[in-house]
Amino acid sequence: MNLPITGGCLCGAIRYECTAEPLRMLKCHCRDCQQLSGGPYLPVVVVPLSAFKITKGELKYFPTPSVLGRPNVRGFCANCGSRLTGAENPKHDFIGITASSLDDPTLFQPTIDIFVADAQHWDLLDPDSPKHPQYMPRG
Repeated sequence: MNLPITGGCLCGAIRYECTAEPLRMLKCHCRDCQQLSGGPYLPVVVVPLSAFKITKGELKYFPTPSVLGRPNVRGFCANCGSRLTGAENPKHDFIGITASSLDDPTLFQPTIDIFVADAQHWDLLDPDSPKHPQYMPRG
């Protein structure tokens, strides 16, 4: 994979880069991601937070409760509304980037589905992908 990984919002006001390879790529089927994306799931590229930086503009944030008991803070562009980040976790050094915001979205190769308990009946899940009712177990 060519580094850095770059991307940004629809209007170009926000740009980002990541200088490390992704930790994981997944599809999140939780209701929050469904409502925020307008689709059946959100494609997420999880990268080390320490290797991620905003190179242009400033994210606005919208927190929602999570099943872990702490807010899930999602970053978006205040100009065009593009969702760019989520699940930022400094303690475990990761952040989720929306795959649709990548300059090269073909980099997205999901390996798991999470929150399939919330998946819609019309969402055609990949039968070969491991599935988790909520978050993926740690370990």
